[in-house]
Amino acid sequence: MAKADIGLIGLAVMGENLVMNMESKGFSVAVFNRSTDKVSRFIDGRAKGKNIIGTYSIEELVNSLKSPRKIMLMIKAGKPVDDFIDMLIPHLDKGDIIIDGGNSHFMDTIRRTEYLEEKGLLYIGTGVSGGEEGALKGPSIMPGGSLEAWEHIKPIFQGISAKVDGIPCCDWVGSDGAGHFVKMVHNGIEYGDMQLICEAYHLMKDYLSMSPDEMHEVFAEWNKGDLDSYLIEITRDILAFKDTDGEPIIEKILDTAGQKGTGKWTSVASLDEGIPLTLISEAVYSRYLSAMKEERVLASQILKGPKPEFNGDKKAFIDAIKDALYASKIVSYAQGYTLLQAAAKTYKWDLNYGQIALMWRGGCIIRSAFLGKIKEAFDEDPDLSNLLLNSFFKEKIDKAQANWRKVIAEAMVNGIPMPAFATALSYYDGYRNGRLPANLLQAQRDYFGAHTYERVDKPRGEFFHTNWTGEGGDTSASTYNA
Repeated sequence: MAKADIGLIGLAVMGENLVMNMESKGFSVAVFNRSTDKVSRFIDGRAKGKNIIGTYSIEELVNSLKSPRKIMLMIKAGKPVDDFIDMLIPHLDKGDIIIDGGNSHFMDTIRRTEYLEEKGLLYIGTGVSGGEEGALKGPSIMPGGSLEAWEHIKPIFQGISAKVDGIPCCDWVGSDGAGHFVKMVHNGIEYGDMQLICEAYHLMKDYLSMSPDEMHEVFAEWNKGDLDSYLIEITRDILAFKDTDGEPIIEKILDTAGQKGTGKWTSVASLDEGIPLTLISEAVYSRYLSAMKEERVLASQILKGPKPEFNGDKKAFIDAIKDALYASKIVSYAQGYTLLQAAAKTYKWDLNYGQIALMWRGGCIIRSAFLGKIKEAFDEDPDLSNLLLNSFFKEKIDKAQANWRKVIAEAMVNGIPMPAFATALSYYDGYRNGRLPANLLQAQRDYFGAHTYERVDKPRGEFFHTNWTGEGGDTSASTYNA
């Protein structure tokens, strides 16, 4: 029997769809699942008559593959990945490749790459974005790990990935955990984009008293311009969708948001790197707040605030919301890219920031026309420290700024929470401010803890301590950044 080009473990929706995608592009695939009845159902169902081999043990899977063997795991992150790696190792030969296509934490991928390379094996940790539809029709794929493995998996991954202008939304990202880190930041940006859209919806619904059908028309129009993106597109469709009784289904969905943790990981990584990732963090916190449903219902009966009341030009305010959404989106991506740049220094990754934008331009959840502009920004200046400093994005924010401020001010006055919009503007104002009140903060730290401070009239790196009370003496604490 002819041997398969690649093996895949894990026949949930993403796994099955990736197998069907691979087979449709001319690759033969061997499949295995811990619950082997899933293998039988798949082989006798969707895979019937296809160039797909069902296997019922790890040994059978490994023996059904061409050398070097390529085995992709599409399973739950964490311990299950480690368990399958240890089950596979005894059956593999030097140079064989294990690929983790799940949402694993990048530090686990760093550890696993080192562990397998020490055994003469190769490891790829790859982000796969696009949901079940993307897996079937063409996802965005972000591989990193053992560089030696790339030439063996490149034809398959670039063959099945989404294409934009003929360019695959897949390229080598970097060593060890780089692929999963980039996917993690992608997911964090996804959290931010979704929260911003939800805040725009909240304003239209509670401040402008718009119906789902009216909002559907707005999002349909927005999707034709600067905001053209997958998330705006699906929001348009969601708002038009009717339940079996003919009423909009959106109003029947409970307002508690779930999450799988990648947004939180992004926020934690930003704290570790000392990068102000304020918008994505607020998006994570907003999901936590939404989950406090019963407590919020009780609080709504006790705590008072203004009742939203709009008296102006509705069309003009909708245009203002659009500007606020676009400006905030720029900030979110700017913050995400500063995190990528900081992590690249920490972990010694040679990341191609423009290429990352291209990989996100198709197939993935955050795909949008906007990403082409990020590619152009890094083409103009590969060392660009912040997207806000690029001329295109600076001009867009200059044009949107008045409306951005107006929307947030109106929301605050009328008691409508805008955590992502507001923190985006606060970050922008902080970043453009040459002098922040941290001088007072440093004085406070020196007063109570002798933590020292620098002076504007002395060279950077020279530290001073003041005996503020006349009783503290001249001894100061060590100077460090945690």
